[in-house]
Amino acid sequence: MRIRNLLIIIALVLLSHLPSNAQSRLTAQNIKSKVWSAEKANAWYARHKWINGANFIPSTAINQLEMWQADTFDPATIDRELGFAEGIGFNTMRVFLHSIAWKEDPTGFKQRISRYLAIADKHHIQTIFVFFDDCWNPNAKPGKQPEPKTGIHNSGWLQDPGNRITDVAEMGMLKKYVTDVLTSFKHDQRILLWDLFNEPGNSAKNDGSYKLLANIFSWGRTVNPDQPLSAGMWDWNLERLNTFQLTSSDVITYHDYEAPELHNRVVQLLKASGRPVICTEYMARLRNSTFENTTPTLKKENVGAINWGLVSGKTNTIYAWDTPMPNGGEPNVWFHDVFRKDGTPYKPDEVNLIKQLNNK
Repeated sequence: MRIRNLLIIIALVLLSHLPSNAQSRLTAQNIKSKVWSAEKANAWYARHKWINGANFIPSTAINQLEMWQADTFDPATIDRELGFAEGIGFNTMRVFLHSIAWKEDPTGFKQRISRYLAIADKHHIQTIFVFFDDCWNPNAKPGKQPEPKTGIHNSGWLQDPGNRITDVAEMGMLKKYVTDVLTSFKHDQRILLWDLFNEPGNSAKNDGSYKLLANIFSWGRTVNPDQPLSAGMWDWNLERLNTFQLTSSDVITYHDYEAPELHNRVVQLLKASGRPVICTEYMARLRNSTFENTTPTLKKENVGAINWGLVSGKTNTIYAWDTPMPNGGEPNVWFHDVFRKDGTPYKPDEVNLIKQLNNK
């Protein structure tokens, strides 16, 4: 069923490349008329070496607010941990923002983004910034964030806007947030790509996230940054969302935590779009998605590879999504993450493979 759904979506995106009237009937004129051509997207991709890296939050932060709020922004840890990434040849980090951090302190928030980018650039790392997110806890609040729940994966991670997604009054604020950040950094070459919405439709929202997804693409196209816009596909049953994401993105991004034979079929189908393809989430060891069995194939296919997790920390992502460990002990097999807090690799063989793939 999942492959059939993906084939339908790919067929729609290929049809959307037809000329003249056929195209205008199949696409939303305002947004899709401003999507980069495949030629422009591929020329952009060719200017970068193979994109390889991790989803990043410092080990001292439980969620996006703890990362970005003034009282808990931790440049020393960011610097140290991005140094671990540089040491194995990672050149890209995917980093989540949060609208509440901007709402509380727009100027300071952008100053902290600038400081983060300076640190990342020092380590020869570009950044994919993520705006919205439908995953985990729906009620974000500013101020002190909760302590991690023992042995529970991502116990404090925050949706954005979460339950505010149906609040009409919030939409104006969200537009100002996105427009302000995009406008402030639209020419910044340290930013690789804008990932507008992480896993839209998750947390049982389904097509309820469609309006906000369409809005943020519209806001992004109005700003027209130098960097490409995208939103990663993740659940092939969400056909309406997937079709919009695929036909609205300059560069195709997706998530896949499956075994390599299934993942590779997704790669082959997405490459049929004729656009660059980047996997912005993969690597869950207990799901048979590992560096050893997946990353070499992604490089061979020239597909960007961004795994979940760099340093084990307050997000507790060494624990599996659905397997809490109430005693808080170290699992026999880490679910995500590459390094311990002191920079020691969880599995030296993995790190050696990553270094080899990155010619490090």
